[in-house]
Amino acid sequence: MPQKLVIILANTDPQSGEGLSAPLFQAAVAAGMDYQVEVVCTGTAAKLLRAGAAEAIRIKPDEKRSIYDFIKEGHAAGVKFYCFSPGLDVCSMRKEDLIPECSGVLGAAHFIEEIMSSDCRVLTY
Repeated sequence: MPQKLVIILANTDPQSGEGLSAPLFQAAVAAGMDYQVEVVCTGTAAKLLRAGAAEAIRIKPDEKRSIYDFIKEGHAAGVKFYCFSPGLDVCSMRKEDLIPECSGVLGAAHFIEEIMSSDCRVLTY
């Protein structure tokens, strides 16, 4: 059985709280089940990792918690959040702009090697 789950946010609209709820919830649940979980944000989804951005997004209008609260909960459960290096460029960001819960920036070679050499499953949103 795979011990690692990689969730890729590539096509998810970073302003759509509804679209973000499933991958963030699944990441936290998998981490709670003792799986190693990584959420990799690429393309415009990398905006979620910019300090202050996810705090302004709600899953639904009457939700008190922000998307950033869900990221912090996942992080506390053991989820590691990464920014894919092209996402920095696409979103005009620097490493210094990223939230503290972001574990770092991944390059293409590292990312592909990790996926191909690990006993993991990948979900893409």
